[in-house]
Amino acid sequence: MKMISKIAGAGLGLMFLGSSVFAQSLADAKKAIDAEQYQKAKSMLKNLTTTQADKDENYFYLGWVYIKQDYADSAKAIFNKGLAINSKSPLNMVGIGAVAHIEKDNATATNNFNQAIAVAGKNSKPYLYIGLSYLLPVNGSSKGINGSKITPADADAAIAVLTKGKAVNPKDAEILIAMGDAYRSQLKSNDAYTSYSGALAMEKSAAANVALGVLWQYADNFDGSKDQFKAALAIDPNYGPAYREWAETDLRESPKDPTKYDALVKDAAEQYKKYISLTDYSVESQMRYADFLVRTKDYVQLQKVATDLSASAKSNLRAYRYLGYAAFENKDYPAAESALTKWIKEADAKRLLPNDYLYLGRSQILQKKDSVGVQTLRTALTVDTSNVDIYGEIGTTLYNLHNYADAAQALKTFTERSRNAQLNDHFKEAFSYYQVYKSQLIKQQTDKTIKPDTTILAKADTAFSYVERKLGAKPNAQILYFHANVKDFEDGDRNNIKGLAKPFFEQYVQLITAKTTPLKDDEKTSMGVALAYLGNYAENKEKDSAKALDLYTKAQTFDPENPQVKYYFATKKTGGKSK
Repeated sequence: MKMISKIAGAGLGLMFLGSSVFAQSLADAKKAIDAEQYQKAKSMLKNLTTTQADKDENYFYLGWVYIKQDYADSAKAIFNKGLAINSKSPLNMVGIGAVAHIEKDNATATNNFNQAIAVAGKNSKPYLYIGLSYLLPVNGSSKGINGSKITPADADAAIAVLTKGKAVNPKDAEILIAMGDAYRSQLKSNDAYTSYSGALAMEKSAAANVALGVLWQYADNFDGSKDQFKAALAIDPNYGPAYREWAETDLRESPKDPTKYDALVKDAAEQYKKYISLTDYSVESQMRYADFLVRTKDYVQLQKVATDLSASAKSNLRAYRYLGYAAFENKDYPAAESALTKWIKEADAKRLLPNDYLYLGRSQILQKKDSVGVQTLRTALTVDTSNVDIYGEIGTTLYNLHNYADAAQALKTFTERSRNAQLNDHFKEAFSYYQVYKSQLIKQQTDKTIKPDTTILAKADTAFSYVERKLGAKPNAQILYFHANVKDFEDGDRNNIKGLAKPFFEQYVQLITAKTTPLKDDEKTSMGVALAYLGNYAENKEKDSAKALDLYTKAQTFDPENPQVKYYFATKKTGGKSK
């Protein structure tokens, strides 16, 4: 995108504000966390854990920074230090539960959350951070509140505990903002609005204004959204998240009005530049920039950023995920395979996403490593069994490789369980079953012990019927032809023909005959098959020799080499061009 090149041109090596002198109070550290100045907050909190080593809260907020930076193991170690200072520290109990939630250890998470509430007393913050923990992205899921895959169950759990926290301290505005986030994840805009507005009624809050701005952004109320960001910046001109969401709003708005596209892209670049300058140009800051590039699909710039990140000794291993995605989108498949192989091999398995395996599998397949690539795609299902769309990708890949037996199974699962299945996916499923049954018939010619599986034929019939129903008044000749062949297999012995394929072949002949363009070779061959079937039906079922002769003669004009046509004229001796 144009915007990214402008960001790159502006340069990201900007000095962030307040980098030379850190305030030493916990309140200032918490303010830095809220403003996403994580390096600044971390430095202050590390200092506080030294100068005020007996205060368990300091350890919790330092651990929370590590969680926000995607270092769950480091966070857990810090929380345990806090518990060593105070074994009944509710916040550090919450921290251990938060890490367990990220790692999908629900039993440990629930146990620690319950222990924290038991000792929280009138302190609403443990309730707040339990709620926020439920809104954290778990390993193997999409990231972040905005557009994340927070499950309804987690959102409900967050709302439930935050409601209890609100009862403990009705004046905790942070509780209401977190509740708004939970409702927003469920697309309950009215409830989210009520929560955010309630927070603003209690106190001036840049975070609440930004949250309202995001709510308006989702509703495509872009002017209202930006008014909220301006209100947040009036409270705190250095509140970076307001600039980040302003940039996101510009991005969302830009395709809506082509006349404003260039101006919005330019403004988004400026807002994001401000956001970066107000956070910190650390590895983590660059990782957030990489996240931004993923969302904007600027894979050229992403590959440059990810390459630099991966070369840094202090880099987060996740840089290799970005490098792999970007290299694949830029058609650099060897680089994509190398980066993603390293990421998958070295990262904690709990951090892996289905997309990691999908991108790796695709890069392998496009390098002709078909069997390895398909196996990699299958591995994606072990990461997230609910992501049924993966079956569609697996099925299509196997279909293109002519592995019809496995393709049929994968495509059937996809068409049955995914809302994203297209009509062409149903056709590929039907055609795959048809090919499997046909191959069994062919093998039976040389191995009489093989008995073709008629249930496969029935599945092909069902899938073709579904496609034809959806096509309605606009039938497709190719689909009719293959469906006719399926029904022909069901017809059995040609000398005792039932006529199951007859209406399909008749409609196929009608469609091809009506064509105004020259027929392709495969259409001529198919017309020979269709007319020969109809000729056989006329002769053996209808006992109409004249009609049969006419149909076989027509079949011969389309495909003189059709075996059934040749047999007919050779045996009937009716003046046809027998060879």
